[in-house]
Amino acid sequence: MRWRWIPPLTADAGLQMAIDRWMLQQQCVGQGDPMLRLYQWNRPTLSLGRHQRQIDPRWIALAEQGRLHLVRRPSGGRAVLHAGELTYALACRPATTHRLTAYAEACQWLQVAFAALGVPLEFGSVKAAEAAQRGNCFASGTAADLVQANGAKRIGSAQLWSGACLLQHGSVLLSPPQDLWREVFNSPAPNLEPLPQAAVMAELQRAARDHLCSGALQTVALSAREWQQIQLLEDAAPLG
Repeated sequence: MRWRWIPPLTADAGLQMAIDRWMLQQQCVGQGDPMLRLYQWNRPTLSLGRHQRQIDPRWIALAEQGRLHLVRRPSGGRAVLHAGELTYALACRPATTHRLTAYAEACQWLQVAFAALGVPLEFGSVKAAEAAQRGNCFASGTAADLVQANGAKRIGSAQLWSGACLLQHGSVLLSPPQDLWREVFNSPAPNLEPLPQAAVMAELQRAARDHLCSGALQTVALSAREWQQIQLLEDAAPLG
C-alpha cells in the first residue's frame, strides 16, 4: 500500500496538532493513503497527553513568562518538551489493533534508522502503570518507547485509536536543552549524545520508505482544500 509523506514543517503547536488530528480523521473517513510526517515546533513547547490532568505549577509559570508554550496532544502519554528534537506522526489503519503489536510494527522503521546512525535502540521495560505516575514522558521507558544501551530514552511514542484507525506520535531527541529541561522537569535531560538533525531526518525518511511503507512512500504536500480543513480543526481545539 502506498503511503503519503507530508513534507516537514516548522510551525506553532496549535497548527501541528490540528494537522495530526486531520491525518487521523482522513483515515477514519476512508480518505486517502496512510500518512507520515516529521516536524518541529517554532518555539519551546510542552505537550500534555490526552488524559494528563495534573499540570505542574512550574509549567504554568514558564508559560506565563512566555518561555514555554503549553498544548494538549490528541495522543496519550505524559508531558513532552519539544525543543532540540524532531516529532513524527503517522496515521494509518494497522493490520492489527493489538496495542503492543501495533507499537512494535509502527516503530520498526525508527529502530532501522537509528541502527544505521550507529545508535541501536530497544524497547523499554518499565511497566506502563509505573510510568503513568511520572509527569515527564522521558523519565522512563515502556514497551512503547525506544531506549539506548545505557538506558537513556531516545524516542518516546504515544497513540490515539479511533476504531481501527491509529494516530501515533513520537518525540525523537536530538540535543535537548539541558537548562530548560531542568527548569521544566526538575531533573537532567536524558544522557544522550547529540545527533545532527539533517542526518537523522534523511535516515528516518529512508527507513520509513523501506521498512514502514515497503518502498511506496510518495511526497504529497497539503493542498489548499486540506489546509482549510486543518484550519477548522485548529480553531476548534482547546489549548493548554
